[in-house]
Amino acid sequence: MNYQKIAEMLFPNNSLTVEDIEKKYPPRNLKEGAEVTRFAPSPTGFMHIGGLFQAIIDKNIARRSGGVYMLRIEDTDKKREVIGASTIILEILKKYGAEPDEYEEKGVKVVGEYGPYFQSEREEIYKAYAKKLVSEGKAFPCFCRKTEGLNDVKEKREKMFSLGLTEDKDPCRNLTEEQIEEYLKAGKPFAIKLKSKGNGLGKVKIYDVLKGELEMQENGEDAVLLKSDFMPTYAFAHAVDDHLMRTTTVVRGEEWLPSYPLHMEIFEALGFKPVKYVHTPLIYKIRENGGKTKISKRIDAEADMRYFSKEGYEPEALEEYLINLANSNFEMWRKENPLAPISEFPFDGFNITAITPVFDIVKLNDISKELIAKYSAEVCYDKLLKWAEENSIENVDYLKKDREYVIKVLNIDREKDKPRKDIYKWGMFFDYYDYMFSAPKAYQVEESERKKFEEVLRAYKKYLDLTDKNIWFDKIKEMSSELGYAVDNKEFKKNPEKFKGNVAKVCEFIRVAITGQKNSPDLYEIMSVLGKDKVLERISLIV
Repeated sequence: MNYQKIAEMLFPNNSLTVEDIEKKYPPRNLKEGAEVTRFAPSPTGFMHIGGLFQAIIDKNIARRSGGVYMLRIEDTDKKREVIGASTIILEILKKYGAEPDEYEEKGVKVVGEYGPYFQSEREEIYKAYAKKLVSEGKAFPCFCRKTEGLNDVKEKREKMFSLGLTEDKDPCRNLTEEQIEEYLKAGKPFAIKLKSKGNGLGKVKIYDVLKGELEMQENGEDAVLLKSDFMPTYAFAHAVDDHLMRTTTVVRGEEWLPSYPLHMEIFEALGFKPVKYVHTPLIYKIRENGGKTKISKRIDAEADMRYFSKEGYEPEALEEYLINLANSNFEMWRKENPLAPISEFPFDGFNITAITPVFDIVKLNDISKELIAKYSAEVCYDKLLKWAEENSIENVDYLKKDREYVIKVLNIDREKDKPRKDIYKWGMFFDYYDYMFSAPKAYQVEESERKKFEEVLRAYKKYLDLTDKNIWFDKIKEMSSELGYAVDNKEFKKNPEKFKGNVAKVCEFIRVAITGQKNSPDLYEIMSVLGKDKVLERISLIV
């Protein structure tokens, strides 16, 4: 069989040679031990939180070793591509602490020397390597109808093994030169398939960075390399691109583990040194019934990265949370280094937790609270305004018009040794501080205490003084004593029946009148920001 002749028949117009390509993509000039990683999503929809999880691992493995981290868009399946998805992916990576060193903004710019970074722009490269494999007798044309993509390798194997059968080889692998020439003259479409050396029954040893050495069923499938439209399958394209881009480590979800033997065989057929694989556990979520399932883009809003932007989560908080999921020693480091920037954490990309990570919104909120509590009021204002401009346009004019007032509101219980930690996303600001912008619509006061509540408010109109916090509180104590409330809390605890309540109860009544709530940030600060006239106005709405 003249394989070189067959290769020329299949690719008559492909003048680009493998030798030319290898010269264009030389080995990178990096220090010993430097890792080259890539995040390679398909632009088929929104950015999944699991994708960002892997991208953050990619970034840290590369940068902490002095290497390179790339974004490569795997857009060869044009039927599933969503217009604009690649732009959203890059924007999210930049926003959430995973900006790549090399990437491409289609039609705008290319950053890096190993592009194009869109696979659809590398078609001639794949053809050249497919032609090489055919010329070496390692691949063949398949003229069968179903040649548009890979079958589910795992499912197919399990079914065949259950029947005690080996995998059938593609009948087209035995076509003669004459038959191939006849089919080509007739204009029959074809795909290029790998001529597998295995039968699917043998065992191969593979190595995963996290899972160690594993033994798996060998590949026995004549898998598609180039589809009939000459676009590559993931298995073929990632092998070619990872070799040419000099990728050393591939981080991907553990759902890809069953395809490892096939990918290993493709690397071997091409004569490439295989990359190191890091198959990360998938992110799960606890369900209402107590069960645990993979976080789903169909039912979980948090699966879509746009959710966090819309809600107003700080990008740094989400980055910190995902690093916490990846490296179990992060939490201890953060306790020991509460003020250190996250970039100082000694992230270990090869010591990722093997335990299934569970997405916990409460934990994320706690991390975000801690982060926002460290910001000054002015920083908070700038971030709030930016969020509003993108997600709450109806509030932008007000924020700009009353900038100084909003900053005063944001500074309540802030910039202290122990700042209050209530806000964890900008989307909750107007609801949380609603009482700073309009009078309460309801009051948290029991009906049995309504008379006491109104009595305190009537008296307080005479005692209100906001010139100084100590004077303000002294006035409250003076009024409390006159109304029959205990000023000394120890005395109140000894003889509660002698009093209507204590000073704390009086302050609670005032707080409810101003905010509608029994709990709020510092009452004196709230009243000082509102001003005496507005405080009296609110009390007058009640009594």
